[in-house]
Amino acid sequence: MAGGVRRKSPGSPSPLWGKLHTLWQDKHLVLFKTQYTLLVVSVLWFLEIGFNAWVIQKVAYTEIDWKAYMDEVEGVINGTYDYTKLKGDTGPLVYPAGFVYIFTVLYYITSHGVNIRLAQYLFAAFYLITLLLVFRIYHRTKKVPPYVFFFVCCASYRIHSIFVLRLFNDPVAMMLLFGAINLFMDGNWTLGCGLYSLAVSVKMNVLLFAPGLLFLLISEFGLIRTIPKLSLCAGIQLLLGLPFLLENPVGYMSQAFDLGRQFMFKWTVNWRFLPEWLFLDRYFHLILLASHLLALLLFALRRWKRPGESIFDLLKDPSKRKAPAQKTTVDHILFSHLV
Repeated sequence: MAGGVRRKSPGSPSPLWGKLHTLWQDKHLVLFKTQYTLLVVSVLWFLEIGFNAWVIQKVAYTEIDWKAYMDEVEGVINGTYDYTKLKGDTGPLVYPAGFVYIFTVLYYITSHGVNIRLAQYLFAAFYLITLLLVFRIYHRTKKVPPYVFFFVCCASYRIHSIFVLRLFNDPVAMMLLFGAINLFMDGNWTLGCGLYSLAVSVKMNVLLFAPGLLFLLISEFGLIRTIPKLSLCAGIQLLLGLPFLLENPVGYMSQAFDLGRQFMFKWTVNWRFLPEWLFLDRYFHLILLASHLLALLLFALRRWKRPGESIFDLLKDPSKRKAPAQKTTVDHILFSHLV
């Protein structure tokens, strides 16, 4: 009406309000749509902070290897660099030199290994960092529905036990490994190889990921340009192990990288269904090793190359291959490492 007061038209809703409104409408799909992965993992990660604190305070700590770790690094602190003379409660020192340096730092932080509660909180921090790295990988893939992440962390008794109730060295090695995989996803191959080598220097079982990494490097760079990356990995191992190699090279290599070491049946989880005699049988070990190598060979011949290509074509520089080199994807990286 002329001369009348004009009504103010309602403004358009803010972007934040629009997102919240969409989230409320799709609330029944939050656990199933990958677009909500970041939201779900953020909530789970903050819940894990409180859950780990509760576990540390309420669940009894289990002494298995921590005291042995502290005894082993104490021997190095006291001046023993011969690996064959470094021992703990559970036997000789059987981990590479990176383990010694990292757990020496933990030795001093935890008042010579006596402050177990502080050590548990440090390992809880390692767990939370590892969880962030794992969540970031899944977030980048956009393939896994968000509800799965509850089973990855909160519902897992074993993962909390390994990290905060038993203080194994596996958490440190895997934290470094997942850090390396994140760097590979971002295209930081040199830094990633350095971090991967550090993970190997904490525990030798990280070498199981080496075939996948080797394939990725050759696929991305060709054989010639892969050599510097492998040299970096080897150089880090040499540098870290140098004090022990100078003292007793054979002793260090045989102890830190002992491929024939026997694992005790009472500590196994995955193979508990087997009778002890079979678990300890060397022929069973050889069958497992042969099966692993055969699987790698089959993947190399059937999956790690394009149809019509020779596996040897991968050794060439990417610019000189018959088919143009494809950009390495996150899925490619994860699949290669899982294999």
